[in-house]
Amino acid sequence: MNTQNSILLIDPAFDTNTSVNCCLLLKTSIDSISYAILDKEANKIVAVFDQQECEDVSNILSDHLKNDVYLRLTFNEIKLAIYTENNISIPNSLYNSDNPKLDSKFFTQPYSENLYTTTHQNFGFTSVFSFSKITDEIINQSFANSKKYQPNDMLLKLAENIPDTSLLLDFTAGSIHMLFLKNKQVVFQQCYETANAEEFNYYILLIINQLAINTNETPVYISGIIHDGDEKYNCLKQYFSAVQFLNFVDFNLDQQILEDMPSHYYTSLLALDQCV
Repeated sequence: MNTQNSILLIDPAFDTNTSVNCCLLLKTSIDSISYAILDKEANKIVAVFDQQECEDVSNILSDHLKNDVYLRLTFNEIKLAIYTENNISIPNSLYNSDNPKLDSKFFTQPYSENLYTTTHQNFGFTSVFSFSKITDEIINQSFANSKKYQPNDMLLKLAENIPDTSLLLDFTAGSIHMLFLKNKQVVFQQCYETANAEEFNYYILLIINQLAINTNETPVYISGIIHDGDEKYNCLKQYFSAVQFLNFVDFNLDQQILEDMPSHYYTSLLALDQCV
């Protein structure tokens, strides 16, 4: 199994025979794969895996599903957030739940026959999405009864508890998910590949100008693979008055396994547990 640029944290007390009491959270982006195993009876994180800079996410995911002993356990619940470009948002007033295939004509990439939806009542729209045939086969062979989401669903869940107007950014090593809220309404959400700080700077200036963001009054919440003082962080500080790390807050969940990691690294992954 290819584990280049990866990290695996396991609670030494984790008994794999108790996985039937656990929830698996698995997330992919353009260039990364990560998962967490939560023991729901003990209310603790028992495993976290993260692999960055993946050149072919589908093949690497398939490899993990075949060879990763932790992904082959039996879980009580499985939640997957799988990145796809075939993802559109429909206002709930226009969404036809009886025939979601009507919306698939707006997809830009080849897709499987399976369509998935998530409804965001707080923001008044429904996401309709589909994966490539290869990805869909891979995940349904291993996780037929899983719940499917999009990576931006976790940012939307986190956004329910932050100020009315704000910018949320979730980073991987080579990409960024953006979510801009104004007056508690979703104005913009997108994912970009960012090979370096210069590209990141370009996209930040692009959304500031096109969305007319007031950088003095708009707080920025950041999570994922970013650090205080690195190039991307300094870029944000150059334009915005308020930049802060977005940590996952659940005082009932034992997160000791992550005590030596930056607390904002796995905020969006863990927020997947709160998606319904």
